Amino acid sequence: MRVLAIESSCDESAAAVLDAHGGLLSHELFSQVDLHRTYGGVVPELASRDHVRRLLPLVRSALQRAATDARDLHGVAYTAGPGLIGALLTGASLARSLAYAWKLPAIGVHHLEGHLLAPLLEAEPPPFPHLALLVSGGHTLLIEVAGIGGYRVLGASRDDAAGEAFDKTAKLLGLPYPGGPQLAEIAAAGRHGAFTFPRPMLERAGLEFSFSGLKTAVRHALEGRQLTPRLRADVARGVQEAIIDTLVAKALRALEYTGLTALVVSGGVSANRELRARLSAAAGRTGARVYYPRIEFSTDNAAMIAVAGLKRLEAGQHDGLAIQARAQWPLESLPALQP
Repeated sequence: MRVLAIESSCDESAAAVLDAHGGLLSHELFSQVDLHRTYGGVVPELASRDHVRRLLPLVRSALQRAATDARDLHGVAYTAGPGLIGALLTGASLARSLAYAWKLPAIGVHHLEGHLLAPLLEAEPPPFPHLALLVSGGHTLLIEVAGIGGYRVLGASRDDAAGEAFDKTAKLLGLPYPGGPQLAEIAAAGRHGAFTFPRPMLERAGLEFSFSGLKTAVRHALEGRQLTPRLRADVARGVQEAIIDTLVAKALRALEYTGLTALVVSGGVSANRELRARLSAAAGRTGARVYYPRIEFSTDNAAMIAVAGLKRLEAGQHDGLAIQARAQWPLESLPALQP
């Protein structure tokens, strides 16, 4: 089976072609970072309009690179949610229209399921069951994954996600959008211990997160200070250490709670190299193994949507003719696939 996939949940336009036997044949991506940088964040209307311009050329390029046309495809997958509703509708409308014209089944994919299954693109995919730590700009979740569609959320952020904490504190430091990667870059030059920020909710039992207080702590630390390169680097390191310490501690706690020995780490924040190093070392000391998607598949992309869509199409699932798009979509509502 071979599928075309389209991703348009936020500020990346992407298309990919995946074959069940031949693997990933192509993937194309256009980031809207430059478009939104002027405004310091994503402007939903501008994101939707840019998807309209970018998606069809990306689909054409993905098909060309994969030496594929409509006769070679067995289905079309697209991100149906959660995300910005206008952005979702652009990709969903295109995907559903192509599927109708080509007389192919179409499947709307849960964006977070795509992130969870992204490591299946790697040469050594994670086994089932496993624990997943999904960390992105909008979500911080610990999930027990029994199989595809068999998801039990063990803990989530009560407020800001880890990616939001990175971005909001970066903005306080005067770093350009998107702030998270910029903060991680300058943190490498920061001094350990120059700033010690709170590790929220570590003193409490449970697997929930809360990062909103971190931004407040940074604001107080910066009051009356001049933003020199040294100060920025020291604060960035303190922020990064606080977030990573929290994520590592909660992940280890969840491994102990579930008894699982495999940990998948995915989502945009999983591209942070310091987080990868710390998690791998800490989990290794407990006998657990950590699995990551490669860096290019950690952030939003269509290859991960293709994986999830292919699995569900192979199982006989597909949508009707209606265009599916949901700004909110509980992960645990997805039907489980039979192993």
